[in-house]
Amino acid sequence: MKSRSRTLADKSIDAMLAAIEVYNKPDFAYREETYSILAINAWELLLKARLLQLSNNRLGAILLFERRQKADGTPSDKLYRRKSRSGTHLSVGLFKAVDLLRDEFGDTIHAAARENLELLCEVRDNAVHFLNKGFDLSKLVQEVGTACLRNYMVSVRVWFGVDLSKYNFFLMPLAFVGGGHSMDAVSVNADERKVLEYLRARIAADPAKDDDDYSVALRMDLKFARSKAADATRVVVTDDPAATPVTLSEEDIRERYPWDYNILTTRLRKRYEDFKANKKYHDIRRPLEADERFCKKRYLDPATKAGTGKCFYNPNIVRALDQHYVRAS
Repeated sequence: MKSRSRTLADKSIDAMLAAIEVYNKPDFAYREETYSILAINAWELLLKARLLQLSNNRLGAILLFERRQKADGTPSDKLYRRKSRSGTHLSVGLFKAVDLLRDEFGDTIHAAARENLELLCEVRDNAVHFLNKGFDLSKLVQEVGTACLRNYMVSVRVWFGVDLSKYNFFLMPLAFVGGGHSMDAVSVNADERKVLEYLRARIAADPAKDDDDYSVALRMDLKFARSKAADATRVVVTDDPAATPVTLSEEDIRERYPWDYNILTTRLRKRYEDFKANKKYHDIRRPLEADERFCKKRYLDPATKAGTGKCFYNPNIVRALDQHYVRAS
């Protein structure tokens, strides 16, 4: 049975696949707007899945809470789940989820990824004003949207150990979906002109670097060339039982051990009133790292266990630490 976090992550991937499918249709008049809406939805679901993963799948980690007014007019001490008009429980939004990752777990998304989401949200929030007659706007949205996909793929792999390469995650170049001709931008109204200027300014302020995993926007250049790919890496698939086996279990590891050292330490600071990341803490933690119930050390080469490795922790490690510290009230 899948955990809540993995179920939500799968739903997020479905939303991003829908965004790509709509965008890559050869004739779709509401292309950029629909893509931005679905892509932002996919990111919000992914961030909530990450919060659930880090909180041991506790649903309250992604819900909104409020204080109610008591009979004497003062706010209640108790927090209550906020509800929608239909009575369902409300969950946190996109950027609230980003803030919770940082404030509650010491985890976060890359600054360029957040900047990218802000730009895509601007397109989504102004979607009702767009007629998208201008090629310039479509091109800018594609540059932002392509970076959004790349950032998303990196985050899914790092957080959940899921390789999305099998889904062919890419946006078709506008030369294909848009008929292959360029045109002058037609600003339908002042709002669209402002959005164009805003996107250009934000993208220009943070240009992508070749070695960056995350980007605000990616410039698209398309060309065709004949090639026999003489320098391509050759791969041979074999059923030879003597061949070296390769086992990939990254997905399972990230699900069971979602915390790294920084997240663990952040959670302990919030959990205990007398906690300090000092020698006492390290002396208590290190023996626990030998217990696979609490910790899994990952190496660049799992077969030889070469290098120092990096520890990842199961949230249940806090139960073992409770006897050493005083819980915050």
